[in-house]
Amino acid sequence: MKEWWVQVGLLGVPLLAVYLHIPPPQPSPPLRSWRASGTFFTYKDRNIFYRDSSGAVGSSDVVILLHGFPTSSYDWSKIWEGLTQRFHRVIALDFLGFGFSDKPRPHRYSIFEQANVVEGLTRHLGLQNHRINLLAHDYGDTVAQELLHRYEHNKTGSILINSLCLSNGDPTSLSVTPAANPRLCSPWMLHNQGFLLSVLQYINQRKKHRDRWVGALVSTSVPLHLIYGPLDPVNPHPEFLQLYKKVLPMSTVSVLDDHISHYPQLEDPMGFLNSYLNFINSF
Repeated sequence: MKEWWVQVGLLGVPLLAVYLHIPPPQPSPPLRSWRASGTFFTYKDRNIFYRDSSGAVGSSDVVILLHGFPTSSYDWSKIWEGLTQRFHRVIALDFLGFGFSDKPRPHRYSIFEQANVVEGLTRHLGLQNHRINLLAHDYGDTVAQELLHRYEHNKTGSILINSLCLSNGDPTSLSVTPAANPRLCSPWMLHNQGFLLSVLQYINQRKKHRDRWVGALVSTSVPLHLIYGPLDPVNPHPEFLQLYKKVLPMSTVSVLDDHISHYPQLEDPMGFLNSYLNFINSF
């Protein structure tokens, strides 16, 4: 497991680039293709990128994918086709400040606002009365927890949640270091300049609102699952998994191979996809 100062150092490289106003490089061909396959909707005068693919015939199931820090909806690219074979609609967005979505600065980014953006997307797509399966990773786990809290408390405009699957996030607020995989500290990371300014805000929000967001998981009757890459330096094994099972004994868990780390949907897309579909087909 890397020491905390290594993680902070890795994150510091792109932060310095932002501070020095180094222009981001152009997206790679796969990223340009990803963008061409999506579109934008407007949330409070901000352009939010999303993809919406029609998939399995005869199914009415919808899944919305919530990406992590510090990346974008492209994190789901390796399992996208597999999901379309199971779900009627597969939807993913870039959170405000991430990916191809607008990156206002200065701006006080918050988990609450990101949840509002997701709710805005479901209204835009006419899905406000449709039961939604949420599949989340890392930062997206916390957004999903806020959406779950709203659903459990019957908040106006809340998403109707059919199931929730988390992956390699910090739903119990155990760790405090954001992910900074050196493999991702590169063109795509620098393309996401806006979100870098919010990093300390979202970590502090996790601490401040821990009772709200962990409480939503503890009290829910929504089917809950965790997919976990055990080589994760941010949420280390076995401590993270032991705490998760202690706090959320009702949740089912899939632990991937020992060499899988913080980005399991990229590192082991088939294992991740099979784990998720086994969960979805279990209820």
